[in-house]
Formats: sequence, C-alpha cells, structure tokens
Amino acid sequence: MPSSFVLVYHRSPFDEVIDADGNRSWQDQKSPNGIIPTLRNLFRDHPSGTWIAWRQDEDNNGEDETTVIEEPLTIRLRRIPLQQQQISSFYHVTSKESAWPILHTFPSHFNVNNADWATFQEVNRRFAEAACNEAAPGACIWVHDYNLWLAPGYIRQQRPDVKVGFFHHTPFPSADVFGILPWREEIISSLLACDVVGFHIPRYAENFSRAASSLLAVERGPREKVSSHFLRHGSALAQPDCTPWIRYQGRTVQLVSTPVGTSPEVIQALRDSAHVQDLIKDIERDTKKGRKLIISASRVDYTKGNEELLLAYERLLERRPEMHGDVVLMLACVAANTGMKVYEDTQRSIEETVGRINGRFGRIDWVPIRLTTQRIPYEEIVAWFAASDICWITPLRDGLNLVAKEYVAARKGQGGSLVLSEFTGASVVVDGAILTNPYSHRRMDEAIDAALMMPVDEQRARMERMERAVDTLSVANWASEQLNALEH
Repeated sequence: MPSSFVLVYHRSPFDEVIDADGNRSWQDQKSPNGIIPTLRNLFRDHPSGTWIAWRQDEDNNGEDETTVIEEPLTIRLRRIPLQQQQISSFYHVTSKESAWPILHTFPSHFNVNNADWATFQEVNRRFAEAACNEAAPGACIWVHDYNLWLAPGYIRQQRPDVKVGFFHHTPFPSADVFGILPWREEIISSLLACDVVGFHIPRYAENFSRAASSLLAVERGPREKVSSHFLRHGSALAQPDCTPWIRYQGRTVQLVSTPVGTSPEVIQALRDSAHVQDLIKDIERDTKKGRKLIISASRVDYTKGNEELLLAYERLLERRPEMHGDVVLMLACVAANTGMKVYEDTQRSIEETVGRINGRFGRIDWVPIRLTTQRIPYEEIVAWFAASDICWITPLRDGLNLVAKEYVAARKGQGGSLVLSEFTGASVVVDGAILTNPYSHRRMDEAIDAALMMPVDEQRARMERMERAVDTLSVANWASEQLNALEH
C-alpha cells in the first residue's frame, strides 16, 4: 500500500543480522539518543509509513528490496542496492572529503579531485525514485542530511503533489564558504524544492538563506526575532533575528530552526538503574578515587578539537602543579572506521599527545589521562557522565553536540560544570554552560580553571538552567516541531 509518510535516511532503522542458518533478524541499537532511534520512533505515530535506506549488494541488476520489520518495531523498509564502489564514492569520498570540510568551515581539508558528482547524483536519484514509488498522493516525504542534498529536487520533479521536508544535521556555513563547492547552485536549487528546510539553530538557517540569495534570484521574507529558546547575543553562533521563509519559482520554503534533543527521562532512568549505579561505584573506586573527574566524549575527527583540548589540559598541569594527582581526564574518542588518511593521522596525533602527557606528568599512583578509542556501551557512558564533575566539550565546529545535553541529563540534581565550545550548536541553547573559544589558549585555560574552581551553589544554579533547556528542547520537541511545519 502507498505510504502517507516516507522517511529518507541512508541507514536502516535496525541492524540486519543473518545467523548461521541464513535466518534474518533485526537488532536494536543500544543508545536511546542517536538520530536513528529518534527517527524510528516516528513510526509509532505513522504505522503506515515507509523508511528508505541503502543496502550493500554487488549485483549490477539488483532491485530495491521491500520488507516489513515486525520486531522490535513494525516498520516498512525499502532498501536500495548499492555496490561497495558506489557507497565509497558517494559517502566516503564526495560527502566526507568534499562536503564535510566545507560544512564545518575547514576549506584547507577540502578535496574535490577525487569527488565523483555523477555517482552522487545517481545515488540521490535512486533514493528519490524509491521515495516517490512509496508515497501516496499528497504524502509527506522527510529527507535527512547533506549526503541526500539532491533528493528533494528529484522528488519534486516526479511528484509535485507531495510535501517535501529536509533536515540538515550538520552546520551550514557562511555563504562565501559554502560557495567553494562546485555544485553549489544544484544543491541550493534542490533544497528550495522543499516545503520545509530544517536546521538546528537560527544561525545555520540564516547562512542558508544568504547562500540562496547570493546564488539564485530568490525572495526572502522579512526577518523575525528568533525564539527565546536561543541565545540572541554574546556568542559566536548567537543570532538575534532570522529569515522565516524563502520564495523561489512560485514556491514558499519555510526555514525552521529546532535543535535535536535527548530523552532526559530515559537517561535519568538509566542512571538510576542498579546496573549503572554499580558502574558509577566502579568508576569512583578505580578511577576517581576522590579526584576531580573530567569527561570528554567525541569521535576521532579533525573538527572535534580533541588535540586542542589535550594541549589545554597539558597547560593546566604545567601551571598548576598542585593539581597533580587530584584531577583525571577521561577522553572517550571513538575511532573512525572509514580508512581515510586524515582520520588516521588525527587518531595518531591524539594517541601520541596522550602518551607524551602521561609520560611527562604521570606517577605510579596517578595517570593524568585515560583514553579509549573503542565504542563504549551506552549504559557505561551514562555512568561516566553521572560520575564526572566536569564535562569538557570543545569542538572547533559541531552542528549541535548531543553529548553536552546528555551530560546535563545524567547530572540532574547533582551539580557539575559543562565547558562548551561556542562553535557548537548547543552553545546557543544550553544556558549555564561555561562557553569558550577552542582556538584561544587563554580562553580555554580560563574556562577549565573556572570549572575546577566553581562553588557548588553556582554549579547547581547553572545546572538547573541547563536542565530546563534540555527538558524543554527534547528529541520529542524536535520531531514534533519539524513535522508539524511539514504536515500543516
């Protein structure tokens, strides 16, 4: 049956598992706060919906596979067969080597020489065709993230009757930086085929609006004050007002800013569970030992600022010898699995810096930094958040950063300090964080000193403000606001 709601995202809602006898099952993911668990929960309210994803298939003549997942949640899934070479070209090369550094304002890492735009177009066209084939008359089609930039334009060509939405999960850079991409007009034109284009924060929406007006003959709506949820002044990504809509070729496109959130009640229930409480006790006994515990969690990526954070920690140990033995940094930095040289070099630099700092300052009874590049089970990372006095999250650029929100949810009622880069989307919604500039040694040094010395009363007051923001701007709020704009 045709679907009234079609969700387009490159990954499947569950991981496919084939046992030794060839039987297929679908495996749930552990984290309740990743984007995939969030998106699949939408199908509880859209039981007749369809999810469009890819699957790897080396058959040149492979056809789309449609199946209905019954457990753990009923979802109709249509998967497009892509060969490994197509996946590598579309996702790892064109998306990650060309688009990713521009979106995060790292033009020095931009590499267009290996990009295969024809393959990118073909993969986007196949996603669009699958969505159109599944969509009922007047259906809502919601497309996700920059690697499917072109899908809305192809959908509109085939199905002028449907409503099309797009959500941009990364930053959207300033118009001059975005203009570096050779395919800039095609990307903007495709997004302007939507009814709604969503972003985490108003600054990204305004950057998109300006890019559109610099490249195409569009009409921009009169600027409006941004919601009181967002910081309007005083930080790098603060934005006082924003363009609410763009009109192009007779179509009005709404620009809607809603930050993805967490599920605070899920995190708190997990924190209070017997298993996680036991993990917290293990951390306090084996690592914390009465010390100040700092947690930082991210991926191995040049945008995440891990090396800058480590150098700031080294400067802390240099200028404050009285802290030796009384502070420990837990750096959970998940390694990339793409085989890209830039990520391999970044991981090597992180590991070498950690080794040097531990060798320089460590003692028999104290290792200054604990590093893991392995993925930590979600229950364990919640335990680390709950046990940590400080969360230090200072990417050089990040679309939002859910780790900051997860830390706040896990520390509810307990105090604690959040040191947050002002170049994260979260910096304009989590009121109470200690904002810092990771490009400045002085600002980084001042921020970690402030976190270490902050009185308990101030910690609690700041944490209460952050808790209100995290509770209000939850993942449920994000989905509701974006879909309401699309469906109505």
